[in-house]
Amino acid sequence: MVYSVLPPSSFDDNVVRAMRKAFAHRLHQSTRPNRPALPLSIRIHADGTLPAQAYRLRIGLDDIQIDASTNDGVRYAATTLRQLASAGGGHIRCMRIEDWPDFLRRGLMLDISRDKVPTMRTLRATIDHMADLKLNELQLYTEHTFAYAGHESVWRGASPITPAQIRELDAYCAARGIELVPNQNSFGHMERWLKRSAYRDLAETQDGWKSPWGDIRQQATTLNPLDPRSIRLIGDLYEQLLPCFRSRMFNVGCDETFELGQGRSKAACERRGVGRVYFDFLMRIHKLVRRHGRRMQFWADIVQQHPELVASLPDDVIPMVWGYESDSPFEGTCRQLRRRGLDFYVCPGTSSWCSFSGRTVNCLGNLEAAAKVGLKHGATGYLMTDWGDYGHRQYPPVSEIGIVMGAALSWCASSNNRLDSAREISRHAFSDDSGTIGGLWHDIGRIHEPLRVPLPNKTALFRVIHARFDDASAVAGLTSNRLDKVQRRIRELRDKARRVGKTTAHSLILREFHATLDVLDHAVLRARAMLLGIRAPHSMHARLRRQMKSIMATHRSLWLARNRPGGLIDSLAHYARNLAEYSK
Repeated sequence: MVYSVLPPSSFDDNVVRAMRKAFAHRLHQSTRPNRPALPLSIRIHADGTLPAQAYRLRIGLDDIQIDASTNDGVRYAATTLRQLASAGGGHIRCMRIEDWPDFLRRGLMLDISRDKVPTMRTLRATIDHMADLKLNELQLYTEHTFAYAGHESVWRGASPITPAQIRELDAYCAARGIELVPNQNSFGHMERWLKRSAYRDLAETQDGWKSPWGDIRQQATTLNPLDPRSIRLIGDLYEQLLPCFRSRMFNVGCDETFELGQGRSKAACERRGVGRVYFDFLMRIHKLVRRHGRRMQFWADIVQQHPELVASLPDDVIPMVWGYESDSPFEGTCRQLRRRGLDFYVCPGTSSWCSFSGRTVNCLGNLEAAAKVGLKHGATGYLMTDWGDYGHRQYPPVSEIGIVMGAALSWCASSNNRLDSAREISRHAFSDDSGTIGGLWHDIGRIHEPLRVPLPNKTALFRVIHARFDDASAVAGLTSNRLDKVQRRIRELRDKARRVGKTTAHSLILREFHATLDVLDHAVLRARAMLLGIRAPHSMHARLRRQMKSIMATHRSLWLARNRPGGLIDSLAHYARNLAEYSK
């Protein structure tokens, strides 16, 4: 066996810092109390006897020994030591641990474009949290929130991340064993660009288009792939963005190109097929990515719709197979990509968006299904996605069940699928070993279940608030009795949270919890009014107005506690529309 014995000083500052935290506690043995911190030896193996990122940790009576193949393994061993010391209150038992991850790349993608851009302080805290969870990849989903020179009209007022800030975050991530992967959508989801006069002519459609859900939409979202100016725009963005990152990966997005074939590319799509027109533009993007020495990741939904394209994909691309329901069909696409010999990721979600309070059961099922299928077919990565559709009105703790449990399942699905999720998020997200805080957020994510109206990608209570006040279809399946059950559950959780508030210092987290309950309470009252229709009394409308004014004031305050001001007006606009409905 080939290895070297190294002191902690031989490792980078972050590894040293992690170890100092681990041994800031006096590590006692249960059989030998009052013993000082034990000497530590670290052995780096160079002969491949340990898998990548694996470690062996031996805690003996007289010393602690870490064996690993790389610094990453040492870092994860140090994290485990810190967790053991914390859980034991400074006491730690003699033990041996041999551990390694199921997925080599375990990541989190945060939506910073609809409409919430976190402060640098919030982003640094997120990165520290990821390091504690042994995650090693972060992506910041970007449409218009990078400060591109020459494109100020697009990001003005959005509080974008600057090149200097990206470089700072990149270094902060690297010091903690996390790769900050650039992310810029490059085909669909370009509405923030195409609504500006300077870019409108690059849109696929000019006069409205039909969505997959059957409604007609006016705002263009997809670039015209046949216009050479489209690829020139994307090339300019890449020239500015990519030098800020040390990662050789790059997620170019290219999902949900809904309008393709309905506008300027219609004739080409009829002649060659929508899939082929999409593929040809994707390959032009791929050429740009290769020119920058990067490896292209892209969302795989269009390939799922056109499986005949898989055979033509270049060997170096990484399809990102996403699905956000507990029964999402990962299996077929993953099997096909593995047969083709491509690296790919499975990408479940936190189920936080379009819900206000999350969808706990769906979230856990989605995370576990992605891990199971990804392992079965040899996925190289597992990326949790946390979206912010329709104003990003859910608060960060709603996403923690997905982040914590996704990290656990991507590390070892076969053992961690049996964890008590409420207790684990309490411990790892809120530093609460009692399980109380995590239990609150776990349970609020189930508050919609008595309505018995399962909806894909949203909850019935979110639909009630998002739909027009006069849209009877938005309350389909809802009854007064079912709304009563939700109302009682809201009261029960509010009482529990008030009791917790007397004994903990989680003030911001509890404020966010009460604010979430306020929105859900409002949704119940709104649903009752919608069920009554024109029979709803004026007093009910007046109460809805008062509630919504309070919700908007609280949302403003809580937004600014963690995020930049840009995007807040757009987020509040969704609530402002509700408020206007109550004044008619």
